Amino acid sequence: MAHTSDKYADFEGLRERAVSLRRAGLSRRQIRDRLHVDNNDILSRLLEGEPPPEWTRRPNAKDDLRQKARELRLQGWTYDQIQVELGCSKSSISLWVRDLPKPERKRSPEEAAAIARRGWEAKLHLRDEERQRAKEAAKQAVGDLSARELFLVGVGLYWAEGGKDKPYDRRENVAFVNSDPGMIKVFLAWLDLLGVERERLRFNVMIHETADVAGAEQYWADLVGADRCTFNKTTLKKYNPKTFRKNVGDTYRGCLVIKVLKGADLYRRIEGSWYGIVLGAAQPVGEMSD
Repeated sequence: MAHTSDKYADFEGLRERAVSLRRAGLSRRQIRDRLHVDNNDILSRLLEGEPPPEWTRRPNAKDDLRQKARELRLQGWTYDQIQVELGCSKSSISLWVRDLPKPERKRSPEEAAAIARRGWEAKLHLRDEERQRAKEAAKQAVGDLSARELFLVGVGLYWAEGGKDKPYDRRENVAFVNSDPGMIKVFLAWLDLLGVERERLRFNVMIHETADVAGAEQYWADLVGADRCTFNKTTLKKYNPKTFRKNVGDTYRGCLVIKVLKGADLYRRIEGSWYGIVLGAAQPVGEMSD
């Protein structure tokens, strides 16, 4: 039996025979058996550069997908569109079509702007929903107010928005002015808590002369449950283009002024209570519970 080294001594001659058999359409196994080459490394060297015959190739399940992906890419489809159409991954698509030119943009600047605008509007809608959820959760968390809580809220409300006595202008009167209907309702509930009779209240409207004066007067009268004819004379603000406010649309109703007759004693109680709150806030307080 010949030694292995002697067996492959005429390597070039053996390669010519191997290449000839390969080109004749034989498989590696057939060539190995014909030439009695048992070493796979040497067989690979003998066949180096020679492609296998077509009949020996195993069918690839993705060959059809690859071809279809290339066709769609040449038609101008995006990776996303091809992925949806063929159900394969973007990484595979990228590998299959990376040698093809990128499709030209088919959207006009106007179309692209419209798409961006719709996306921004959707984002704003989500933000608004989140904002409303947060407000609703906070509103529900307040629950019912105790008499003490309403009293303290009312004192703070008045000290922020009501008339105050000054050393240079003594006027211990109770007068509250605001344009927020909610503030007006809370202030009236606070006066009810303190036992201030509605007969002691006087109302009047302050509004720009260019607004719907009659409509505003009726709105505030309905809100406080009073007859419009019992309101004091409305204060009209003169139009000044330099200081004219922008809130003059359909929802603009000016401000409502609420005065309490014989309110000197009530004013003193308000002022004293406010400074009591200031003093209390200066002391250590616990954290809010959830």
